[in-house]
This record gives sequence, structure tokens and C-alpha cells, in this order.
Amino acid sequence: MVLSATPAIQDSAASLFQASSTDVDEHCAALGRWRLSYDQISAGAFKGSFTQLSLPRLDVFREITSQQVRQYGQLGADSFGIGLPWDGDGELNCNGTTASGAHVLASIDAEIDMCTPKAFELRGVVASTVLIAELAARLDIELPRTVWHHLQVIEMAEAPVARLRAHLAAIQATITTAPEIFDDPAARQALEDALLVEIMDMLPTARPGHPGRSAVARRRTVDRARELMHGSGDRSLSLLEVCKAVGASPRKLGYCFQDVLGTSPMHYWRAMRLNRVRRDLKRAGDIATSVYDIAVQHGFWHFSQFSLDYKRHFSELPSETLRRARRAA
Repeated sequence: MVLSATPAIQDSAASLFQASSTDVDEHCAALGRWRLSYDQISAGAFKGSFTQLSLPRLDVFREITSQQVRQYGQLGADSFGIGLPWDGDGELNCNGTTASGAHVLASIDAEIDMCTPKAFELRGVVASTVLIAELAARLDIELPRTVWHHLQVIEMAEAPVARLRAHLAAIQATITTAPEIFDDPAARQALEDALLVEIMDMLPTARPGHPGRSAVARRRTVDRARELMHGSGDRSLSLLEVCKAVGASPRKLGYCFQDVLGTSPMHYWRAMRLNRVRRDLKRAGDIATSVYDIAVQHGFWHFSQFSLDYKRHFSELPSETLRRARRAA
């Protein structure tokens, strides 16, 4: 395939952005125009890095996160995204579907909600929805409707996926060894065309995953439980209240969470509440409040156990988080 129909563009210099962080919120803030939020699910010190090469028509990214993370929000207005799971200690879960092999993550103007495993690396390409739609129309390619407005795990032909993977590996190697190559307008044009060729070759082969009826039912149960957990506002629901609301026993809810998110409902809900406490502590630098007050607000009544859980999860005591916030205020 050739891109003879590609609209003419006004070239501009490439820009390279690289950031690393030991805090999941700081890592998320470095994602630029991506309107995403992250919650750290697994316990332990967080390390993350984000690299983005911005070309005239495309952004090429590489993201690494050391802990299991829930990612939610939106990739950005008018955004088409293709992501390739690169590495990780476990499976990526997206809407009850796991991604592996020739599976890719694809979205067009989509809401994103997925759980990534520990030591996870994702590489991919983001472009304007208008650009992709114009190219698809000129090349008589029908865009897969399933990726509009919802991030989806899509199975695509192995050959173009493998070629896109090879391009992304070469880009990262060039960033490491000779980033000045991207200063050449001809090199930028050739790179963009090469990436767009593979994306246009991949799209006609897209086959969305179709989980069975039981998998759909488990996903709905988890979605309802998470909706209750995240929508409870200042009052922290108990797991018993969640089970009663969704009509599932603790055992059944546990099976559903393990299948869809790769973790237990108790661990997930505790992690979400610990993340809320941490954010409130960061915002309490100039407020006369205590760690205990914030912990109780999020349902942690056993303070010594809460302190142990917090330190295990974030590798620091809650008092250290509050002290650092007050120093910065």
C-alpha cells in the first residue's frame, strides 16, 4: 500500500518529550493532552516513565509503569489511538477482555478504562481522528465502528501488527542512540508515511473480541460494583453494601473481579480508597487537618492497620506524605 492520497501538510520540527516519576499522580500529569487519571492498585514503590515523539501528524509514545494501575479518562479530543502491549507481569484487562499476541488496543474519541499489570509497557501511535478518517475514505477503507467512543481490544492480522511493532522498536532505538535523525524533514515524512501505511493495512483486518455471555455478565457485575465504589462521594461504602446492591455474594463478586480486573474486590476497593487518601493528603498542605481525619473519611477506622496498609502500598507513611505537602505549601 502507498499513501499517494495523503493530504499535503506543512512540516514542522519534531519534538521529543521524556519524563520519569516515582509518584503515580505526577506520572499521570506528564501525559500532556491525554485527559487520564491513574490509580495504583498493587502495593509497592511506583516508578513510571513516558516518552513521546511528536511529529507533524502523529505522536509516537512509550509508557512504562512498575505497578498494577487503573487508567481511566479520555485519550484526548479528536484522537485516534493504537496501542501495542509490549511487556508486563500479567494480562492487560480492558472491558473484561485481555490483550495478547496480535491483539491491539484501538480507540476513536473514546473513554478509556483499563487495568494494566505490573511492569507494564505500552507503545503506540496517536493521530487526529480527522486525518485517519480522511485517509480511510480516500483509500476506501471502512473504519471499525466498535472502536468509536470505547477503547477496545481488537484482533488484527499478524503481519501489519508485526511491522508496526518493528517500526516502534526502531523509533525507540533511534531516540536512545541518534535522536537528531528526527530533525530531518525527509526522515520525519518517511517515518509518518511508514506508520500510516501499517495502520491503514491493519484497520481492514480488525476483528473485535466477542466475550461469551457469561463473560459479559461478569463484566456488567464488576462495572456496577465499580460504579458504586467510585460514585460513593465522601461516604465510603462497605464491601457488604456493594454486594447487596449488585445482588452478588462476596464469593461471586470475587470471581467476577478476578476474571475482569485480575484482582479481588477487597484489594481493589482498598487500593482505590488509599489512592483517595493520598490525594487528599497532598491537597491538605495548608489545611489544619490530620491524617486520622482523612483516613476515617474514607472508611479506615483501624488507624494502625491503615498506616501499615498505606506504607505497604506507597512505600511511605501517610504522615510523610502530609509533611511533604505542607513543606510545599
